[in-house]
Amino acid sequence: MAGSGNAHLRPRDEVLLRVEDLVVEFPAGRGSVRDPSPGPGLGRARRRTVSAVAGVSFDLRRGETLGIVGESGCGKSSAARALVQLPKPRSGSVLLDGEELTALRGEALRRTRRRLQMIFQDPISSLNPRRRVRDIVGEGPRVWRLPGDRVDEVLEAVGLDPRTAAERRPHEFSGGQCQRISIARALILEPEVVICDEPVSALDVSVQAQILNLLEDLKARYELTLVFIAHDLAVVKNVSDRVMVMYLGKVCELAPGEDLISRPAHPYTRALIASIPSSARPLSAPAETLIAGEPPSPVDPPSGCRFRTRCPRATDRCAQEEPQIRQIGEDHWLACHNPAQNR
Repeated sequence: MAGSGNAHLRPRDEVLLRVEDLVVEFPAGRGSVRDPSPGPGLGRARRRTVSAVAGVSFDLRRGETLGIVGESGCGKSSAARALVQLPKPRSGSVLLDGEELTALRGEALRRTRRRLQMIFQDPISSLNPRRRVRDIVGEGPRVWRLPGDRVDEVLEAVGLDPRTAAERRPHEFSGGQCQRISIARALILEPEVVICDEPVSALDVSVQAQILNLLEDLKARYELTLVFIAHDLAVVKNVSDRVMVMYLGKVCELAPGEDLISRPAHPYTRALIASIPSSARPLSAPAETLIAGEPPSPVDPPSGCRFRTRCPRATDRCAQEEPQIRQIGEDHWLACHNPAQNR
């Protein structure tokens, strides 16, 4: 079940990135529900908001990869963009090596963003179709007035021949090649943290494996810390040191990838594992009935546990009390009143 809490956060001096009680909301216009007010009439229309991220906390040690997984609309990408303050979260803390990013403005924030780079989901639309690859990859260093020309170096690092690729435009490349260009654009600024926002979901399966292997190689070569977002738990598990499961803006479960797959305790995590095609599902994965229905609206989320309306284990307590994250095993954390008994 989806809940809150910070018990799973490690000491600040042990982590590079620490996110605490992150809240991201977006306006959703005015609804038909009206607030009561004194005097005649129905009162004023109440402004509605989309609760995209509702009190999420996590951290990363230097060199670690955190996978974030969940259904579309669960808040994964909203949380990732809030790390680079695009947009700024409504509340919460984002600490990068001890520096509070939510307090930065103007030039101070701009300087920090060089340390945090993003790789986007759609590799083709994220590249300027009018510009040549050399200009796309080299734009960051030109803006920052960095010495030297490293375009050829990073293109080679991502598996592209600069002699044939640098002077061409994005439409002359496949989707996988465009994603390599996007990765080169992120790497050239020598970031400490790279946020991968579903970087393989738009690619063919065979190309996905190539990009995942490339990210692993680059992580070791450039000593990167990665946030890897996807809706496919099988993909996330293979590239992540720890995996965090989200549902409707809340954290459900957090554990090392192997432990999460082999001993899932959250009903939603078990349903995600059951949705993995049988040919790719681990033998130890639980055979669980898929959850029914659609997620509730983030404009009007359920009380208590946000997963309770689809959960086969829900009780009255789930409607009245939001579960808090607690430890159930070595580095295995859960937010659920009625977890599966699999230990």
